[in-house]
Amino acid sequence: MNTPDDDWLRLDQQICFSLHAASRAFNGVYRGILRDLGLTYPQYLVMLVLWEHDELPVKKLGEHLRLDSGTLSPLLKRLEAAGLVRRERSARDERSVEVRLTGEGVALRRRALQVPRRIAASTGFDTDEIRTLRARLDELTTALDAAAFAEQPGDSPAGERS
Repeated sequence: MNTPDDDWLRLDQQICFSLHAASRAFNGVYRGILRDLGLTYPQYLVMLVLWEHDELPVKKLGEHLRLDSGTLSPLLKRLEAAGLVRRERSARDERSVEVRLTGEGVALRRRALQVPRRIAASTGFDTDEIRTLRARLDELTTALDAAAFAEQPGDSPAGERS
């Protein structure tokens, strides 16, 4: 016999699965659109940040993308091999590596201008719906970041054990 609480354990009731499925669907659409630019979705995200900031330390780039250096380094290596970015030790701080766009990387931005429009059209949402959804997802991310931080070991009240 099912209780009302059992429904919450169904896959189709999990917000995380809905987000996961939407993310995979987005990746499928992006894959086709970005193929013409010669980029993968993660590489496209790197380029978006660099088109906005032109030059950043690897650490800051990782913060923008929520990626650690172990994930970011191979992406940058492939983008550098493609001639889109250049990595150089910072003249100000030898421990820091700066990432900057090459001329080719700057030029690719013009070709990428059609990507957001094509993605938006693929959703079937109008501009206001997209703006609202993005704002709600940003709120969700903030709330989940706070919850994850609160759940970190050593943060529980004295005497409590997980």
